[in-house]
Amino acid sequence: MMRKAKISDVKEIQKIINSCAKNNEMLPRSLNQLYEQLQNFYVVEVKGKKVVGCCELFVTWEDLAEIKALAVAPSYRGKGYGVALVKKCILTAKQLGIRRVFALTFKPVFFKKLGFKVVPKDILPHKIWVECINCPLFPDCNEVPVIKKLT
Repeated sequence: MMRKAKISDVKEIQKIINSCAKNNEMLPRSLNQLYEQLQNFYVVEVKGKKVVGCCELFVTWEDLAEIKALAVAPSYRGKGYGVALVKKCILTAKQLGIRRVFALTFKPVFFKKLGFKVVPKDILPHKIWVECINCPLFPDCNEVPVIKKLT
């Protein structure tokens, strides 16, 4: 079942994200970051209690939102949870009237299958790169920007 994240999910969300980060699949998140952005998160819950995946839709501008923190616990991958989370974020973006969604990812092939296109970093607003300055991978990051136009 997919639903909006709750306070009680934060530590499990962090565990999933930081487990993926240890495998160089994404960037880690602090509890503080997760609490501050919790209202932007969706989670996948199995058996009515265990959170096994998460994703954040972060509005960056009037016509642009970012899909962030997409993570699925390794033992639950390949079941469509990641795809479902991204589709939910896209649906929410459309409902908000947002015309484009993007992601910065180490797995562009996953997003390409969902209709995203790889784009040069410089087409994204400079505001987005403010977070990068504090990243441990800066300036040698291999994240690939992908974007999807919504209709």
